[in-house]
Amino acid sequence: MTRIVFRGGQVFDGGLDGPRPADVVVEGNRVTAVVHGAQARDDDRIIDAAGCVVMPGLVEGHSHLTFPSGVGSVEPGFNPPLDVSYFMRPHPADELRESAARNARLLLDAGFTSAYSAGSLLPGDTELWLRDAINAGQVPGPRVRTASVERDNHTAGHGAKLGAADDPAAVADFVRQMAAAGFENVKLLLSNDDVFVAGGSQMTQYSAAEAAAAREAAAEAGVFLNCHAQAAESVKIAVRHGFRAIYHCSYADEEAIDLLEEHRDELFVGPAVGIMWANIHEGEEFGIDAAAAEKMGSVASLAAMERLYPELRRRGVRIVPGGDYGFPNNPIGRNARDLGLFVRLFGFSPLEALHAATGVGGELLDRRREIGRIADGYLADILVVRGDPTQDVTLLEDADNLLAIMKDGAFHKISPELAHRTEADAAR
Repeated sequence: MTRIVFRGGQVFDGGLDGPRPADVVVEGNRVTAVVHGAQARDDDRIIDAAGCVVMPGLVEGHSHLTFPSGVGSVEPGFNPPLDVSYFMRPHPADELRESAARNARLLLDAGFTSAYSAGSLLPGDTELWLRDAINAGQVPGPRVRTASVERDNHTAGHGAKLGAADDPAAVADFVRQMAAAGFENVKLLLSNDDVFVAGGSQMTQYSAAEAAAAREAAAEAGVFLNCHAQAAESVKIAVRHGFRAIYHCSYADEEAIDLLEEHRDELFVGPAVGIMWANIHEGEEFGIDAAAAEKMGSVASLAAMERLYPELRRRGVRIVPGGDYGFPNNPIGRNARDLGLFVRLFGFSPLEALHAATGVGGELLDRRREIGRIADGYLADILVVRGDPTQDVTLLEDADNLLAIMKDGAFHKISPELAHRTEADAAR
């Protein structure tokens, strides 16, 4: 078997240590060695990574690959609350699959080799089809841990209206049905959102009994629970009832923060800061001016996050990037921007932000010994980055700096620059 050897670069392994000089050896779809001065074989394929950082592929911790807007293909009809005409039109399965496949390609092009889904946009099997098509090699994209449509409990909400409030049996049935369909994550909207109803972010939409029913059904079915939770009470319910990924958490109070810290080894939080930033600073083209961003709750939510997330970071709560990409002003393909926002707004160092998007991402996926690190035995998901993102994480926002993208031991991309350099070395 021909080995691939990334030689001469600096290796960031997905942990909290800075990059070090080392060669990375790949055989099949696994890393088999990370050593200084790997002994060459005659049939090795050598990749000259001099002047570059070799690092793990990124993990998108809050993916919505069935949301319709990606870089170069924006859907203005999915722009709540200003335009939701997308939901008024029929969407044939082929259209939904084409959109999801395009988005998957964009995410892989951006260096994300794995994605943890935070929810499907519509009922149906689009995410399941996408996962299977990617795994079969029919569609280029990150490996995907799929999630159900988002279940709501309020008539003014934005998910699937599947039962009256305070109905534990209905909630448990939903979890079981989604698991039986093949989804690996099940999403509940534990709180509403200011985008859909005034004061929605402070509305807790599920009772403790419903959350307990969801937890029991999820445990029996072997699936994870995700939730949208902004109100402090919704965050507490999520923590107390075993939700793995708790998104936003914007208005967590001191009791909720203490609970998150107490259970930090059991859960992950994701601020979804990308969409808030986009609403405040990049929405005017799509009708989201300063007044609209204020009314949507984005200004207050981002300010609350800027207070909350440095404290959660200080307390050791695991925080994952992933910014609700898929809206017109926040299209899929720009996902790496979250890392820079973690640095600028939440006080992460570039190294800590990279660790959150790699090593912590592998833990989120429940594959901490396979994904998110460059180490012996891990899947060969590897980026070769021009420059040093551990000093300037915004380098990852420019796809031209991604000289190589490898997933599962196969190159999705190898730039002409890197290929030429490697060929010249081989000829000498």
